[in-house]
Amino acid sequence: MLLQKTEKARLELSPGVRTLSLRERSLLLLADGKPLSDLQAMYNGIGAQIVDNLMRQGYLAGPAEWPPASTAKPANAPNPTPAAPAAARTEPAEALRSLAGARMYLFDACERLFARRDPVLAQQFREALRAAKDEDSMLDVGEAMFDEVALAAGAERAATLRERFEQLLPAAAKAPAAPETAKSFGATQPVALA
Repeated sequence: MLLQKTEKARLELSPGVRTLSLRERSLLLLADGKPLSDLQAMYNGIGAQIVDNLMRQGYLAGPAEWPPASTAKPANAPNPTPAAPAAARTEPAEALRSLAGARMYLFDACERLFARRDPVLAQQFREALRAAKDEDSMLDVGEAMFDEVALAAGAERAATLRERFEQLLPAAAKAPAAPETAKSFGATQPVALA
């Protein structure tokens, strides 16, 4: 069976709009005309959960038998949890959270927010992120970046970016780590481009 993007998905994929995670967006980009089984197999099987979430949130349209979140349930089905408002952004599942993903979010935010406006500042943040070899130093660079966003674009924009960043962090990373438990990022260093 083939899935198709909805108008809501096309809006999400338009320039300047980013409410979904990187994995959700990449799966959404590939969705048109791809078999459901191919999409579900992506990301080591986590694709099934992502496809389900995208369909229930109205980003993908599929077969008629796929129940939307608000349809009637069978008599023997357990009571569902109340659906979140459409405007509320859902947090990624714990399997999608990682320090490496949060780090890549900072690199992406640096490119989107500073590369054209202030290339020197963007280069400073890139170098600081590459030099951040542990969790605490990465979090410090992120805070500096969000402070700069607050100065340039306002506190609300910085708070939105900080909230999304915190959603990408694993639960253990949200609490301050003791120096002896700081995680290393040596394996996640991006390749330096010449």
